[in-house]
Amino acid sequence: MKKLIYFVFLIGCFTNAQEADVKAQKKALTTSKNLTWEGNKELSEDNFVQAEANYRKAIAKSEENTAAPFNLGNAYYNNETYSEAFGRFKQAGELATSKKDKHKAYHNMGNVFMKNKEYEKAVEAYKQALRNNPSDEETRYNLALAMELLKKQQDEEKKNDQNKDQDNKEDQKDQNKDQEKNEGDNKEDDKGKDDEKKDGEDKKDKGDEGDQKNEDEKDGKGDQEKDKKEPNDQGDKPEEQKQPRPNQLSKQQIKNLLEAMQNEEKKVQEKMDAKKVKGAKVKNEKDW
Repeated sequence: MKKLIYFVFLIGCFTNAQEADVKAQKKALTTSKNLTWEGNKELSEDNFVQAEANYRKAIAKSEENTAAPFNLGNAYYNNETYSEAFGRFKQAGELATSKKDKHKAYHNMGNVFMKNKEYEKAVEAYKQALRNNPSDEETRYNLALAMELLKKQQDEEKKNDQNKDQDNKEDQKDQNKDQEKNEGDNKEDDKGKDDEKKDGEDKKDKGDEGDQKNEDEKDGKGDQEKDKKEPNDQGDKPEEQKQPRPNQLSKQQIKNLLEAMQNEEKKVQEKMDAKKVKGAKVKNEKDW
């Protein structure tokens, strides 16, 4: 019996706790809605700072109030703070429990993507919005516009890629031409250097040949002079210098002998003439 009473008591406490929790949630939701209303009022009076503060308080009070993040997202969107706006629309879509609220959140996320020219993401956001509300004509129109802009963007990117590829090909072609030209110039320079080197070598060879010719001529002339001055032993000697044969006088010996005989004869003649002069009488004529 006591256990039964205790059990009933626990159930009563639990029920009271639930009721208290529900009352607290309702109170928090009410406070959140009031803060949202205050934020709307401040925003209508162009008091963005105070409106933002009230929206933030409303979001902190209750997650059930999806209007607070959605309205704060609209405030950011109108203030052209698109990154903050997207974050609040995303938050509203995640907290929303009704298709109506989800539709509005995804629709506005698509609008943010359109502002940022992220057309592919915008298409997906509008599609998600239409899944929650297929009858919304504004979302359908935005989806068609996003798809058209996406196709145009893709075509432009494809064209730019083609132009870029063409430019790269042209640049590569120009580089190849420049490289070929440089190689040709280098070849011409190398050829010119080789020709100059060859000409120098030819001139050097001709000079060497001339020097060698001069040397040969000089040597030849010297040899000729030497031949004239130094006859060889085999017949280049003058005839008078040839070795006489036994029992035969050479021309030089005969000449020497004749000269000796002439000298002796001359000496004899001079002696005879001297005697004639000595024996002759001398006539003295005195002039007295």
